[in-house]
Amino acid sequence: MSTGTTILITLLIIAVLILVHEWGHFITARKIGIPVWEFSIGFGPKIYGRKKDGVEYSLRLIPLGGYVRMAGEEPGDANDPEGFNNRTPLEKMGVAFAGPFMNFVLALLIFVYIYSVVGIPRVSDQPIIGQVVVNTPAEKGGLQANDLVLQANNKDIKTWDEFTVAISSTPEGQPLNLTVERNKKVINLSIIPVKNETTGKPSIGVMSALAYDKQGIISAIKIGFQQTYELTVLLLSSLGILISGGASVNDLAGPVGITKLIGEAAQAGMVLLLSFTAFLSINLGVLNLLPIPALDGSRIVFALVEAIRRKPLEPEKEGFIHWLGFLFLIMLMVLVTYNDIVRLIKG
Repeated sequence: MSTGTTILITLLIIAVLILVHEWGHFITARKIGIPVWEFSIGFGPKIYGRKKDGVEYSLRLIPLGGYVRMAGEEPGDANDPEGFNNRTPLEKMGVAFAGPFMNFVLALLIFVYIYSVVGIPRVSDQPIIGQVVVNTPAEKGGLQANDLVLQANNKDIKTWDEFTVAISSTPEGQPLNLTVERNKKVINLSIIPVKNETTGKPSIGVMSALAYDKQGIISAIKIGFQQTYELTVLLLSSLGILISGGASVNDLAGPVGITKLIGEAAQAGMVLLLSFTAFLSINLGVLNLLPIPALDGSRIVFALVEAIRRKPLEPEKEGFIHWLGFLFLIMLMVLVTYNDIVRLIKG
């Protein structure tokens, strides 16, 4: 897959995640009755804008985020009685939580689609080549993905286990003569196995194909909920390790690293790409719920403080705190992007 294609897929996935997230804020604010001035995907200079029903829908140059600008949300806004600043703490928490919540919903829907339409992957019993590892005897010998192995050393092969036995029983350095079916044509190949350093047995560098067991919609929803929950717990655990010092900020992936991972997922197939998209959506939901200024989690915290104090924090102070948080996030983004580039250069 070309670099241009990978970048395009990455931008498309990020746009969808941001769109879903901001749509959660947008639809909740409109439902409550808060006037919304702008729905933006991206930051910086405006590339495209269209106004409808009093809302400007815009696309901006830097595609690493987005926002919904509501009345009364920022210092200096007109003191609209229907604005965000005049809403109850519970309504403020609802608007703030709706964005991350929609990211969890998106992840759930992706998993339900995968399990109900594609199915749960399992190793196929058939002797079909699923993947040929690069720079291995299988690749050098001409074996390709989706080849159906018919014979190995003149012995009929009916299952994947029989094929692996044929490989492991071939002495290292001796030819493994294969008869395979490819595109309805029978082809003869000769491959020289090498020693697998992990198992100590002869190996040629192939992986089995996957079969998929489709699930009913109820089962798919159940498994989707379970998968979303487990990945959320995993991300929270990882954050705990990071905060406790068990991991370094250098281990985090930025835009460059995520682009590389999306490219690898895309090459492995649509199922893995969709699964990784769901993982990124959960990631976005979890991170936005952290009590870091400028993120949704901090707005929830401010609303809780307001509920306890019976009055909101001064807009100037809250705005300054969010500005500091935004500055911190920008610095963090620069750091992880730098680390991504260093890792890319080092290979």
